[in-house]
Amino acid sequence: MLTSGMLLGALFFCLSTMVVLSVWRQRKIRSALPPGPTPLPIFGNYLQLNTQQMYDSLMKIGEKYGPVFTVYLGPRTVVVLTGYDAVKEALVDQADEFSGRGEQATFTWLVEEFGVVFSNGERARQLRRFSITTLRDFGMGKRGIEERIQEEAGFLIEAIRGTKGSPIDPTFFLSRTVSNVISSIVFGDRFDYEDKQFLSLLRMMLGSFQFTATSMGQLYEMFSGVMKHLPGPQQQAFKELKGLENFIIEKVRENQATLDPNSPRNFIDSFLIKMQEEKKNPNTEFFMKNLVITTLNLFFAGTETVSTTLRYGFLLLMKHPEVEAKIHEEIDQVIGRNRSPKFEDKAKMPYTEAVIHEIQRFGNMLPMGVSRRVTKDTKFRGFLLPKGTEVYPMLGSVLRDRNFFACPESFNPQHFLDEKGQFKKSDAFVPFSIGKRYCFGEGLARMELFLFLTTILQNFYFQSPLPNKAIDISPLMVGFATIPRSYTISFLPRG
Repeated sequence: MLTSGMLLGALFFCLSTMVVLSVWRQRKIRSALPPGPTPLPIFGNYLQLNTQQMYDSLMKIGEKYGPVFTVYLGPRTVVVLTGYDAVKEALVDQADEFSGRGEQATFTWLVEEFGVVFSNGERARQLRRFSITTLRDFGMGKRGIEERIQEEAGFLIEAIRGTKGSPIDPTFFLSRTVSNVISSIVFGDRFDYEDKQFLSLLRMMLGSFQFTATSMGQLYEMFSGVMKHLPGPQQQAFKELKGLENFIIEKVRENQATLDPNSPRNFIDSFLIKMQEEKKNPNTEFFMKNLVITTLNLFFAGTETVSTTLRYGFLLLMKHPEVEAKIHEEIDQVIGRNRSPKFEDKAKMPYTEAVIHEIQRFGNMLPMGVSRRVTKDTKFRGFLLPKGTEVYPMLGSVLRDRNFFACPESFNPQHFLDEKGQFKKSDAFVPFSIGKRYCFGEGLARMELFLFLTTILQNFYFQSPLPNKAIDISPLMVGFATIPRSYTISFLPRG
C-alpha cells in the first residue's frame, strides 16, 4: 500500500509540474504574441476547435480576434494569418523573416527536416536552387515538357475512349496521367497505366494526402508526440508514406548501378552526380537522405495536387454545363478538332483560362498553406513573434477574400474576366503560395492544367448520372488539404 501510494504521489507531482510549466510557458509566450482564445495547459485550444472543420474553425476565431491571431494546437503555438493583406505583408513584405518551414506532422514524421519541402536554412536554399535548375535541364517550363504532357494526354484520351461512355470514377485515370509527367522527369520514364506497382503508389499518395484532411489527421497535428505511438488511422498513413520512401530508395539503387556521370538521364542521376562532386565537402547537403526525400517531395507534390484539382474541376463543370459549353466553343474557335492543344493557345482563350483559375480558387487545395516558421525574432503588426514561431498563412482566406472576389463562396469564372471578356489577373490568386517558399512547380502545374483540360474537352462532353440539382460540389473534407467528393462521370465523344 505504501509503495503504491508513493507511486501515485510521484505521478501526481509529475503531472502537476507539467501543468505548472505549461501554464508558465504559455503565459510567457502569450504576453507578446497576437491575441487569441485562452488555451488550457497541454491541450491548448483543442476544445475550441472542430477538427472535422479545422479551416472553418480557425476562420471563425479570426472573426473575433482579427486577421492575425494565436492558437495553441495542443502544445504547438501557431500564429494564424487571414486575408490578402496579412498574408502578403508576411510572406512578401517580410519574406526573409517568414521563410522558415513549419511542421506538417503527418509528413514530417517521415521526412523530418530533410528534402526540399520541409527543410530550413542553407539546406533549403541549396536543395531548392538545385531542384529548380535540374528540373529546367530536363525540360520543365520548356518545349520538351510540353511535348511530354501532350503525349501523356494522348494516352489519357485513349484510356477514356476505352470506357465507351460508361460512368467511371476519374480519380486514378487522372492521377496516373499527371503522375507520369513528373515521373518522366524524376525517374526518366513513364509507367504503364495497368502497372500494379504504379497503382499501389498512387493509392499510397491518395491515402496519406486524404488523411491530412480528416478529423484524425488534424488531431494528429496537435498531439503527434503521443499519437505516433498509438494505434489508429495515422499508422496507415505512416505505412503508406514508408512504402513510397521504399520505392524511391529502390529507384535510387537502380540508378546507382547504371549511372553514367557524363550523361544524366533524370533528376535522380543529376543528384547522384552532385553527391559525387561534393563527397569531400564535410558540410554538403547532397547526401542520400536528402536525395530520397527530395525525390519523394517532387513525386508526391507533382502527382496529387494537380490531379485532385482536375478531379474537382470535372465535378464543377458537370454542375455548370453552361461553363463547359463555353469552353467547348472557345476550343472549337481557337484550336479546332484536328490538332492537339498547345500551351501558346492559352493567350487566345481567356474564358478557358478564367475557368481554370476559378477551379483552383474554388477548389482551394491547400487552404491553410504549408506551415511557415519565423527565422528570427520578428516584429509583425505591433506583435513580437519569437524565433521559431510557427505561422499558418491561410491561403484559402486569400482565395476567398471579398475585397478581390465578388462572390467568393460561389464558382464563377467571371471573377477572372473583365467587362470585355478578357482574362483578368488577381493579386489574391495564390494557390501556389507567394514569397520565398512559393511552389516552384507552378509553371509545370499551369501547363498541365491547361493542356489536360483542353485536350479532354476537345474530345468529350461530361455527363453525370445524377440530376444537376443532386450534384454536390461542396468538399468532402477540408483540413491541411481540400478533398472533393467521390463521384462518377461519363465521357461522351464529341461529334
